[in-house]
Amino acid sequence: MDDASALYIGLISGTSADGIDAVLADFGHDMPRILASHTHPWPDDLRRRMLALAQGEGALDLDAFGRLDVQIGHSFADAALQLLERSGTPASAVRAIGSHGQTLRHRPTGEYPFTLQLGDPSVIAERCGIDVVADFRRADVAAGGQGAPLLPALHAMLLARPGHTRVVLNLGGIANITVLGADGSVLGFDTGPANGLLDAWCLRQRGEPFDRDGAYAASGHPDAGLLDALLADPYFALQPPKSTGREYFHLDWLAARTPPRAALDPADVQATLLELTARSVAAAISQYAPEAGEVLACGGGVHNAALMRRLGELLAPRVLQRTSRYGVDPDFLEATAFAWLARQRLLGLPGNLPAVTGARGPRVLGAIYSAPAAGSS
Repeated sequence: MDDASALYIGLISGTSADGIDAVLADFGHDMPRILASHTHPWPDDLRRRMLALAQGEGALDLDAFGRLDVQIGHSFADAALQLLERSGTPASAVRAIGSHGQTLRHRPTGEYPFTLQLGDPSVIAERCGIDVVADFRRADVAAGGQGAPLLPALHAMLLARPGHTRVVLNLGGIANITVLGADGSVLGFDTGPANGLLDAWCLRQRGEPFDRDGAYAASGHPDAGLLDALLADPYFALQPPKSTGREYFHLDWLAARTPPRAALDPADVQATLLELTARSVAAAISQYAPEAGEVLACGGGVHNAALMRRLGELLAPRVLQRTSRYGVDPDFLEATAFAWLARQRLLGLPGNLPAVTGARGPRVLGAIYSAPAAGSS
């Protein structure tokens, strides 16, 4: 199929569930170009329910589960429609929408591994009048892979530099790294928590959804005993491929590892969580990319000044800078990836990297949900 001039929309809400990122991307050039982007807010009640379920709080009966799937789908459709309106783009000009959905569970190991993203793609296709590609992770899991991370292939396309080893660091709800080897090799995995725990603790203690500029963490001091207890979690010592999510790293996980009878100042806990993110990221890069000269950061965590400052200290003498240094928007790289993955699906091309996910081989990812035929009612 020839789609060189086609436009694609990418939609994702990450583990922080801080909004639905939407991009309109043009793949008719050597590199994808973002023509328009925005972040669509979640309705407050829906976001609270999603976060509670992702952290294992409460349960859903089948009726509530079905309603939630459709509600999330409508929010994703709203994000896409708003993007079209703001950019003045007719739906007919867009080849497809790649919708990641909202992850509520990610269990890629065990007897019956699975990953679960909600956001009914049929609702998005019906309301937008555009074909939708969704359910990107399960084919990789079915092939023995982690189903994550899926961005390293696009990282390699956009940011690899022959003869140089670089690391792309995504600071979302969970932190993950992509090691772009000087020899063209690609490795990637989730290093552990990032914004998810920081946001959750900030919300509980201050009623604010995130720690602006890391000011709350900067007002405290890391507690050595708590930090040691957190870093002792077996996940950090696991060899890749590996991936995780909010269903593992949540506030109950923190409470279970807080030393008994510890009377810690809440700001010190926030400072400790920031240090946990920085230390676990730096340790992973030191182990798996010791020769890297640059670390290129993207994701919401790039706006946390305290976190970026601490990462810069721990990663030195490597240079830490945002992906924008090389023309890649750090806030919308993930959404661009799902536009690209939709294009890969329609072209019948693989979207995973087995060396990253551990799958038995390359797989075409995603299922296609067709829009209503023109003129149908």
